[in-house]
Amino acid sequence: MSTNEILKSRRDAAVAKGVGTRGIYATRAQNAELWDANGKRYIDFAAGIAVNNTGHRHPKLMEAVAQQAELFTHTCFHVAPYEGYIALAERLNTSTPGDFEKKTMLVTTGAEAVENAVKMARAFTGRSGVIAFSGAFHGRTLMGMALCGKVNPYKKAFGAMPPEVLHAPFPNEFHGITVEQSLSVLDNLLKSSIDPERVAAMIIEPVQGEGGFNVAQPEFLQALRKICDEHGIVLIADEVQTGIARTGKLFAFEHAGVAADLVTMAKGLAGGFPLSAVTGRAEIVDAAPVGGIGGTYAGNPLAVAAANAVFDVIEEEDLCARATQIGETIKARLNDIASRPGMEAIGNVRGLGAMVAFELVTNRQTNSPNPALMGTIIAEAEARGLIILPCGTRANAVRLLPPLTTPAEQVTEALDILEASIDAAFNAVAIAAE
Repeated sequence: MSTNEILKSRRDAAVAKGVGTRGIYATRAQNAELWDANGKRYIDFAAGIAVNNTGHRHPKLMEAVAQQAELFTHTCFHVAPYEGYIALAERLNTSTPGDFEKKTMLVTTGAEAVENAVKMARAFTGRSGVIAFSGAFHGRTLMGMALCGKVNPYKKAFGAMPPEVLHAPFPNEFHGITVEQSLSVLDNLLKSSIDPERVAAMIIEPVQGEGGFNVAQPEFLQALRKICDEHGIVLIADEVQTGIARTGKLFAFEHAGVAADLVTMAKGLAGGFPLSAVTGRAEIVDAAPVGGIGGTYAGNPLAVAAANAVFDVIEEEDLCARATQIGETIKARLNDIASRPGMEAIGNVRGLGAMVAFELVTNRQTNSPNPALMGTIIAEAEARGLIILPCGTRANAVRLLPPLTTPAEQVTEALDILEASIDAAFNAVAIAAE
């Protein structure tokens, strides 16, 4: 048995079945490259699911964390606060969209950030209702699950969800849902299902992650801002996957020219160290009672040191511009592939910055999902040394999330592998159909 196979056997015997994993057992990684237990090299176009925006083990992050580790690794901010947490909060207050006074709290995971944003909105408004959107992913905690707009696997088998969480359709013109239709349903929801005076918050991903990298049109986000202002609803931008330069802006809401009241972030925030944050209007963030928010590990000193280094790297290496450049290169290659004869199963290429997906369909007339082809492409890419991920409520889209520090020659190498994998998968499906 190979080392990977041995580790898989041990994993199957020791780790909960519900923790989904791939067959790549990592031993080391650097920037956009990763090596498994068998010594095989991969180009990593998953980046830990948009976590390693600054690449694996960026030297500035590693140095910052090593320096912090020499001082202390944990005190609990509630017990003995420290300057790094305060400095990062100041940085986030300045960096997030919106020309108003802001405050920040730090926690550990994206789901925690979402939960705390909802708590703040409820405390501030005195209301309890929350509106999310179809195809959304906001975490695996109980409130996170309730907010999710995708049943399998996130809600399946887990029983009743918290009350007063409603969903409106996310615009998806590829599947016939226009901005106007989405807004019409939302308007009806506020007339027929919940009194807007009971709605504390509306939460949305400016580009859906697990939902399929569907991009919210600027006019849709602008309309949500207007609706929330009209009814006194707190608008929450879930920037857990889209934030920290991933889409070519520091935060994806910037593409729409509007600001949310609260912003949740995690993933790329600390470049591989567990950290998340809620930043927003000071009066909303401050609405929670003292002791009502936080946590033992919230704002861990090592993760905070890494996050401050991440912002330095973004500025020094102009990673927002690099994200745009990488995304344009990827989309150009994918659109070229999709335009070739026989490639009609690539129904759509979409994304913002270096957050790109392509959706697989049976044909472009019906846009019926083709999850088998998606799975085959991912497997072919993995066999050739490229790590890519699935997404979409129909389990038929491939997402590409390269580190923003990926060298140009490795982007080209990865796209060559991807093209070969697409060709092989199309051939395999054609043969199987005969």
